[in-house]
Amino acid sequence: MSEIRITRLMRVEAYAAQAFLKLFLWMGPARASSFAGGLCRVIGPLLRPSRIADKNLQMAMPELDAAQRADIVKGVWENLGRTVGELPHLSCLRENTPSGPGFEVQGAEYLEEQARHGGAVLFVSGHIGNWEMLPPGVARHGTPFASFYRAAGNPLIDGMIRALRDKAMAPTPMPLFAKGARGAREALAYVSKGGRLGMLVDQKMNDGVEATFFGQPAMTAPALAAMALRYRCAVIPGYVERLGPARLRIVVEPPMVLPDTGDKQQDLRLLVQQVNDKLESWIRRKPESWLWLHRRWPKSLYK
Repeated sequence: MSEIRITRLMRVEAYAAQAFLKLFLWMGPARASSFAGGLCRVIGPLLRPSRIADKNLQMAMPELDAAQRADIVKGVWENLGRTVGELPHLSCLRENTPSGPGFEVQGAEYLEEQARHGGAVLFVSGHIGNWEMLPPGVARHGTPFASFYRAAGNPLIDGMIRALRDKAMAPTPMPLFAKGARGAREALAYVSKGGRLGMLVDQKMNDGVEATFFGQPAMTAPALAAMALRYRCAVIPGYVERLGPARLRIVVEPPMVLPDTGDKQQDLRLLVQQVNDKLESWIRRKPESWLWLHRRWPKSLYK
């Protein structure tokens, strides 16, 4: 693999990112969350991805009027900003604090049962609330998991992000598998040996399995379903609910019941659809908590 050439622009971007990280650390978790969330709430709706988000909402939730959609889009940007502002503080957030910054885990018994049982498990979620809190929060209940990872385009910024994630996971660093064919093979081998793997499965995959999502056809990555059915391992769904500035709730649900019709392809389609339905139910509870900014549905629907 050839080395990525570090350009002057990359260095300028990295200096700016480092300055913001230092500012967020100085502010503390609650103020950093509110500052970054407020800034993105103002700037985000002016950017092109907001038009994609509005179109997504028109297709997924046609009962909403323009004003309601605009308010949700503002909330999406605010949640994204808060997630970024909270990233440098994840390692210091404490569980079950009486108020202020911190996190709690609803359904921790499912994690503890899995820790006692051992063996392979797949954690499934989406880009909801502060999804970055899932790995460290779950790890603190005895079930740290590996993840897929898409590197940032700027390797200097990518290094900063990885360092913050590693710090949040300390002292239990876990493997990160690069998105792509090689990473998929490595993840499969990892699960086959009893490893735990977390996957965010809410984005479009052009060569995936066709399922429905919010009533629309949606090509969906089948890897999680294929691994679960191949190894008959537990699939534990969960997501992060935002309660306030740097205050989060990890909601863990019971392991999903895996289909077993005797037809492997039918089982795959059924499980992919069950996961999509689970994601949709979470998003409908608080639409502004999901990342609506990407094209989730077929290109033809965006004309």
